Amino acid sequence: MSAYNYQPTLLPADCFEAWSDAQVLREAMKGLGTDEEAIIDILSTRVGYQRQEIANIYKTQYGRDLIDDLKSELKGSFEDVVLALMTPSTDYLAMHAHKAISGAGTDEPTLIEILVPLTPSEMTELKAAYERKYKKSLEEALKSEADGHFKRLLVSLCSAGRDMDGEVDEVVAAEDAKIIFEAGEGQWGTEESTFLTILATRSFSQLNLMFDEYLKLSSKNIENAIESELSGDYGDGLLAIVKCARNTPEFFAHRLYKSMKACLNAS
Repeated sequence: MSAYNYQPTLLPADCFEAWSDAQVLREAMKGLGTDEEAIIDILSTRVGYQRQEIANIYKTQYGRDLIDDLKSELKGSFEDVVLALMTPSTDYLAMHAHKAISGAGTDEPTLIEILVPLTPSEMTELKAAYERKYKKSLEEALKSEADGHFKRLLVSLCSAGRDMDGEVDEVVAAEDAKIIFEAGEGQWGTEESTFLTILATRSFSQLNLMFDEYLKLSSKNIENAIESELSGDYGDGLLAIVKCARNTPEFFAHRLYKSMKACLNAS
């Protein structure tokens, strides 16, 4: 089973003084040229709430909007990254969920990446941010852009109903493994909704125990079983749940690697 003891690599800065950071940023953007290194040194070493405090103090001290100043001084991908750092995480996810839904076609991989890793409390915050920004519920927006089992998966994730109890039950894990086996490998055809019922509701700790139990019934691990029984966006979404349950940071590391590999191939 996976040990859920992940430690963040970015921690709140010690001896944090928002007014001092605001001063450094103002000096970095004042006059001719821009001291991009100073901007990096400050914003990449502060956590989200500290960056928001800097923005508030910046406006108080200088009567200027930090975001507007950053936009006027930066450009390209560097500007995109800095503005992303300055956006509250829930608002950032809401913005990209909206972009994935409202663009030409639906960006299903982005929706999977946003929705699958969230805890129920994080999902509740995302839904509130989405409705505040776009005057429409996230669930209704998802329903309008997806269909079939993938739509059911998105709606289930959006309901924020995953059990977060840290307790695990070996009997339930064995029963769930048997149910999924019989819904897939153990019969002709596949009962696709059965996978969703279990994978979208059990805690990640409980799912890891179920994955171990599944190996006792099959020569395949749960990932291989999903790949052989399901396909398309629905299959990709369920695989993402499995990967996040096993190791959420590893899930994001793989996504980051794929994005950088795609950029290198494109160039």
